[in-house]
Amino acid sequence: MLTVNTKAYGRIDVDERQRIHFPYGIFGFEQLKDFVLLDAAQQPFYWLQSMDVKETAFVLINPLVFRKDYELNVLVGDLEEIGLKSTPDDNILLFAIVTVPQNQQKMSANLQGPIIINRDNKQGRQSVSLDPRWKTKHYILEELSGKSKEEAC
Repeated sequence: MLTVNTKAYGRIDVDERQRIHFPYGIFGFEQLKDFVLLDAAQQPFYWLQSMDVKETAFVLINPLVFRKDYELNVLVGDLEEIGLKSTPDDNILLFAIVTVPQNQQKMSANLQGPIIINRDNKQGRQSVSLDPRWKTKHYILEELSGKSKEEAC
């Protein structure tokens, strides 16, 4: 067990299997390499909590929850760097970083910068989607309700 000081839950014990190493960090947080993946109180969300900086935690969602047509399309080298061969791959955990503004109706997910985790070796990487449909802001609630336009936000 690991004891981690978290932004959402304070000090908690987590299973070692929840530890994820990001050799290159997350865009804008390249110096932070070690995180834990936690279930959020509200499904279908997760927390990606830095093990080093309590205040650094990201809300995540699997993009397939609100975009059934989402396909991971990144450089093969990005996958290989964390021990993955190609997509689809059963060892991939796929997430998008969620931004939750004051008006939670405008909660959005970054589908252009997916978080990819190798389930087996617990290595992670944020990559850049090569698919021009995916932008940095996709409004989750609008897309879930079917009110969004066909084109990306």
